[in-house]
Amino acid sequence: MEYKWLVLSNTTIATLMAALDTNIVLIALPTIGRDLAGTTATTLLWVLLGYSLLTAVVVLNFGRLSDIFGRVRLYVLGFAIFTLGSLLCGFSETGVELVGFRLVQAVGAGFLFSNSAAIITDAFPPNERGRALGINQVSIVVGAVVGLVVGGILTTAVGWRWIFFVNVPIGAIATVRARLDLREIVRPRTEQPIDWLGNLVFAAGLALFLVAITFGALGEWSFDQSLVAGVVALGLLVAFLAIERRVPYPMLDLTLFRSRQFSDTALASFLNALARGAFTFVLVFYLQGPPRYLDPLTAGLYLVPVSAALAVAGPVSGWLSDRYGGWPFTVGGLVASLAAFGWLATIGEGASFGALLGPFVLLGAGMGLFASPNRAAMMSAVPPSRRGVASGVGTTLINTGSTMALGLTLAIMVTVLPLSSLEAILIGVPGGTPGTLGADFLRAVHIVFLVSAGLLLGALGLVLARNPYRTPNREIAEAEERSSAGGASPSPGAAPIGAPKQP
Repeated sequence: MEYKWLVLSNTTIATLMAALDTNIVLIALPTIGRDLAGTTATTLLWVLLGYSLLTAVVVLNFGRLSDIFGRVRLYVLGFAIFTLGSLLCGFSETGVELVGFRLVQAVGAGFLFSNSAAIITDAFPPNERGRALGINQVSIVVGAVVGLVVGGILTTAVGWRWIFFVNVPIGAIATVRARLDLREIVRPRTEQPIDWLGNLVFAAGLALFLVAITFGALGEWSFDQSLVAGVVALGLLVAFLAIERRVPYPMLDLTLFRSRQFSDTALASFLNALARGAFTFVLVFYLQGPPRYLDPLTAGLYLVPVSAALAVAGPVSGWLSDRYGGWPFTVGGLVASLAAFGWLATIGEGASFGALLGPFVLLGAGMGLFASPNRAAMMSAVPPSRRGVASGVGTTLINTGSTMALGLTLAIMVTVLPLSSLEAILIGVPGGTPGTLGADFLRAVHIVFLVSAGLLLGALGLVLARNPYRTPNREIAEAEERSSAGGASPSPGAAPIGAPKQP
């Protein structure tokens, strides 16, 4: 098999597994709560949030480390850690143990997420990157949705522990194949020191910010405590930016953001993830909560159309964007997703599968249209030696947006529902007056989806205001060839290839 296809197959399995485990646990949370004695709603949510939080914190650091020590080397290490974490999760006896072992999984997922796009970009020529990244990046969103179906099937058929055990044989084989098949294409920058201070300050600031949001929404901290923690976290992140401007070899190369193509695509990805992150969380409890209380398998099957539409639209969008440029497909994806969230904000308490099919297909298609051309434009905007950290930046923004979306969703819900009623819904125990509880919960769901539509409107406005990536990737390939041969500079309309231009 040609090397680039070996790369794509292995990295797609990796991102699919890592993304799948973001949501495969979500649909099994009520079952886990009933099986592990003494587990509270807060512990259950941190089984989900801890994974997303730590992945968001470490992925940028790991992207930088991979540029230094080698992308393939740390990618293989991440696969092994993720597989070990899955095995440990399956043997958990308490909720606290499960939270801890999920953090082990998250470390492995961080290595996989931060390196997959960079390894693919190294292996594929620019005129094929859109299609390759489309397949790979769609696997992230497909994994998040398919995880709900797989989690429902495994939980119902053989028990919730198998949602983790199923990763072990796949991960073990893929780890060995990655070690044997993949090779370093871009020489690691081993002479560059690690920015330990920047790593520490960034991790502390981002972690504290996300903890403040989620703890505040769950009622673990008061409003004043959450506000103080949030202010301190923002201060740490500002300090991080100041550090990165002064150190000779920064973890985050801020010059990347001097490229309008990179900065615009990165911000659009963040807003899209912030809007999309609420969808699966809300729908799982909409389907398993009042008034219908569906079982995990049935609830998961309801969401198959989202995954199917995404799986079709993603690769097609990547292939077409290679030929015609990604901007029209990025815009079309955002418009479709925005319309889908507006549609979902009108659903009733007992909406049938047929009533949900339209918005689900529209949302899946929108996600697929947006993901690959936006990611290809981001990765093509940076020089090869910086693609590890660029990939880390993109994935950090996506994971941060998804994690913040959970906190935002909880914060909206607790303004409509009493915290005790929300906890009853989360652990699958009917509470309160069914009619009132269902109506209040539905009102909260509508508000969440309207907020998601507003976030996508902001992303759409950003893309429409600036049209930074019309250029088809075949023109990018020609520009890279001229640059590597010392020829003419890329045309003014072309995406930046080497070091980003000064503003």
